[in-house]
Amino acid sequence: MKTSKAVKPAGVSKTATDSNRHSIALHLEPEDNFRLTNLCGQFDQHLRQLEKHFDVEISNRGFQFQILGLPLPAQKTINLLQELYAFTASEQLAPEKIHLFLQESNHESVEVDKKRVIDSTDDESAPVSIHTRKGLIRGRGPNQNYYIRGVQTHDLTFGIGPAGTGKTYLAVACAVEALERDEVRRIILVRPAVEAGEKLGFLPGDLSQKVDPYLRPMYDALYEMLGFEKVDKLIEKNIIEVAPLAYMRGRTLNDSFIIMDEAQNTTKEQMKMFLTRLGFGSTAVVTGDITQIDLPSNQTSGLKHVINILQGVKDIRFAFFESKDVVRHNLVQKIVDLYERHETK
Repeated sequence: MKTSKAVKPAGVSKTATDSNRHSIALHLEPEDNFRLTNLCGQFDQHLRQLEKHFDVEISNRGFQFQILGLPLPAQKTINLLQELYAFTASEQLAPEKIHLFLQESNHESVEVDKKRVIDSTDDESAPVSIHTRKGLIRGRGPNQNYYIRGVQTHDLTFGIGPAGTGKTYLAVACAVEALERDEVRRIILVRPAVEAGEKLGFLPGDLSQKVDPYLRPMYDALYEMLGFEKVDKLIEKNIIEVAPLAYMRGRTLNDSFIIMDEAQNTTKEQMKMFLTRLGFGSTAVVTGDITQIDLPSNQTSGLKHVINILQGVKDIRFAFFESKDVVRHNLVQKIVDLYERHETK
């Protein structure tokens, strides 16, 4: 998000307090008490959130702020305060939104993912947005931007990484954008019906109702972007279609936006079958987390298998996410890191 012209970087001044920590002063303009309250949050909870994240001390008297900390974290805090103050001109801040801004600030420098170096100034990972009726959805950091741009420019994109990195949500957002622009005629949601270590037994209802529980994350994203009534009408008209993976064989999917979620639970044969359904005018997105495979131990994950086969093909995009891309609760990122460290040992 661009910094408002009303916020003047010229209002920043630095004072060295010792060889390591610096005190930086910032004056926010224009002076608007409503926006200042919005920025600080109830009982200054937004400022405390920034302090904890950057390991700095923030004090303020009105619109005059003082940030004490190591040079780089202190400067990042200044930059984010300016960005957040610009945001208050049109939006209400909340701890969840502060968290997303903090996540994005983690990606300001060059990052290395598992398969390629991503630079935040690279055209492929530069900031990109998805436009839907419910508003603008922005990529958070180079990996998400690289992923979104891949979905928008490639017929087949793989989003691979831990839970909470936005793989499914962003894929659904891109699908909604494509549908609203009449770039596709329908959205098809696919997921292998594999329980996460549990046996759910017989599920009542028709085919759609049996598969619905497995597709709930995609439904939640659709409801958020289109509204409940709109989604239900589109499902009735078969514009949004639920297609269990086991029933995909023999189909050719033209002019469609197809999303397969939880692809780590496909077998090699299922993955090949799904990928060969792609028809003219269609876009496919495959998402999954290869650290959470629920297949029997004697079966190879189709998602792990396909990485070795298709990576490097010109018209196919692989986007890999890491724990630093997690946009859920702060603990989720730590949990992912600790599990990865334990499994490495």
